[in-house]
Amino acid sequence: MDDFIAARSQMAMSLGFHIIFACVGMVMPFFMAISHYKYLRTGNEIYKGLTKAWSKGVAILFATGAVSGTMLSFELGLLWPEFMKHAGPIFGMPFSLEGTAFFIEAIALGFFLYGWNRFNKWFHWATGLVVGLSGLSSGILVVAANAWMNSPAGFDYVNGEYINIDPIKAMFNDAWFSQALHMVIAAFVATGFAVAGVHALMILKKKNIEFHTKAFKIAAICATIAAILQPVSGDISAKDVAERQPAKLAAMEAHFETDSASAFLVGGIVDEENQEVKYGLKIPGLLSFLVHSDFETPVTGLNDIPKENHPPVAIVHYAFQIMIGLGMFLFMVSIIYLYLLIRKRNLIQKKWLMKLFVFSIPLGYIALEAGWTVTEVGRQPWIIYEIMKTADAVTPMPGIVYSFYIFTAVFVSLSAIVIFLMYRQMKMVDILYDASSPNYKHKKH
Repeated sequence: MDDFIAARSQMAMSLGFHIIFACVGMVMPFFMAISHYKYLRTGNEIYKGLTKAWSKGVAILFATGAVSGTMLSFELGLLWPEFMKHAGPIFGMPFSLEGTAFFIEAIALGFFLYGWNRFNKWFHWATGLVVGLSGLSSGILVVAANAWMNSPAGFDYVNGEYINIDPIKAMFNDAWFSQALHMVIAAFVATGFAVAGVHALMILKKKNIEFHTKAFKIAAICATIAAILQPVSGDISAKDVAERQPAKLAAMEAHFETDSASAFLVGGIVDEENQEVKYGLKIPGLLSFLVHSDFETPVTGLNDIPKENHPPVAIVHYAFQIMIGLGMFLFMVSIIYLYLLIRKRNLIQKKWLMKLFVFSIPLGYIALEAGWTVTEVGRQPWIIYEIMKTADAVTPMPGIVYSFYIFTAVFVSLSAIVIFLMYRQMKMVDILYDASSPNYKHKKH
């Protein structure tokens, strides 16, 4: 492995690890706020116990996310110094604002965790809401910085110089809205299905049925509504990519030839050397319709784009197929769940439905990782689209491969620690909030 591949691999691993904790930080505080609100309105102690249990889990994941996020910020400067030299002054604003949002989130989380019976009850609830809003803002700001890499704005590039810098235009570039919308909804889908699936598993095991049923319903409703909205945001994002990054769209679909009534490809094995796809299902005209809203307008193929500007087609295509396939599966689960919910069926008695949610625990996050693969690998060979190539931004320092190995060991260790702590937290929940126990009233505090 050469240093360039090592640097890209380290960045990919760091982003892939951190994005899970970022999504939890964006979404779980809203679940907590819903549960806390229900407690304040109904006085039902189970909702109080649920809010406390979730908040302790969030604290564990927040701490881990803070560590991985800090590592990422250092990696940008260490691995990609040429990129940061020029890009830092342009998109530094969203990063600095993200730091502010992070500090607000940390302070509000401290208030929430230690504010029980110390603050006015509605002020205490509001601090939890601030955790969610600041976490959401933090995620959107980071995505805005990433969107700038896909759609550079806020400067003029003249004779290799970056001049007339406008940080506001850089932050609100053409890609920020579609990427932020898609990311936020994806975070709710992934986290919602993961949380709902864990509680569904506890229901199947007949542990603290009432507690886990209430938790399951909050997470499942949020997740399924988000999953139904996701195709809409996906369509907006795909149209934006088609307009700005035709090479990325062509790679997503392994679309080599520009032709009228361009076909949408489902599945298939990509042969980049011979520029063909084997065993795929082509739906004539559908790609043209999705991009241009008619069935005849051609979609640019890779053969009309210089070969040196092609992204790795197979990786992008497979990642896109995984994202779409899992997204449609979760969409169908959502339709089934909401239909049964509206019909007021006893969902807990439907073991097959609970098993569907258990099966879905990792699927949202797999789709999320696949989506980020499409975004990042699909932009290659550019680190700043059509301005700076990734190979020109990497550090000249040798030995990056050893840094990759060290960081891999750190992330594996963090993963093991987080799994252990979350497992212990779940065991504590079973002990403290077992409503069937005669000592429940004493344990719940």
